[in-house]
Amino acid sequence: MVVKSELEKLGLHYSIVELGEVEIKESIDSVQKEILNSALKKSGLELMDDKKNVLIEKIKNIIIEVVHYSEDDLKVNLSDHISSKLGHDYTYLANLFSDVVGTTIEKFFISHKIERVKELLVYDELSLTEIAYRMNYSSVAHLSNQFKKITGLTPSHFKELKHKRRTMLENL
Repeated sequence: MVVKSELEKLGLHYSIVELGEVEIKESIDSVQKEILNSALKKSGLELMDDKKNVLIEKIKNIIIEVVHYSEDDLKVNLSDHISSKLGHDYTYLANLFSDVVGTTIEKFFISHKIERVKELLVYDELSLTEIAYRMNYSSVAHLSNQFKKITGLTPSHFKELKHKRRTMLENL
């Protein structure tokens, strides 16, 4: 909404405004571009011209979408999914991502999965088995091992800490 509003203020016509992507119908001059960029920065957004940075953001957005917002299981593997969404060879995307971000796509994906697992543990609505299934882990043991590797805690210990904090806060 912010992006659409700023484009309209500048009298710019657009055909697409999606997460991380805007397609403007007419060409814009450097003054309009700078005005748009400073207006977006006030809202915590930024204009990206560099095609490589745009690709990196798209990769991140795809992973975040898959992990945090998709209720469906990913039917293809992540590399095929990213490749087909972006129309680039996965090896190229993986190398670009690693060079720019300093971590692999897989590590970025795993860290987001673990953050999502933490959220689900805190909500306390699903068992660890249900969480493992929902997050597409082959087993609870696999999830637990990955969780411990990333956080230093087992999922059950993480859950215990949450309950202890809540109890301590209630006793204040």
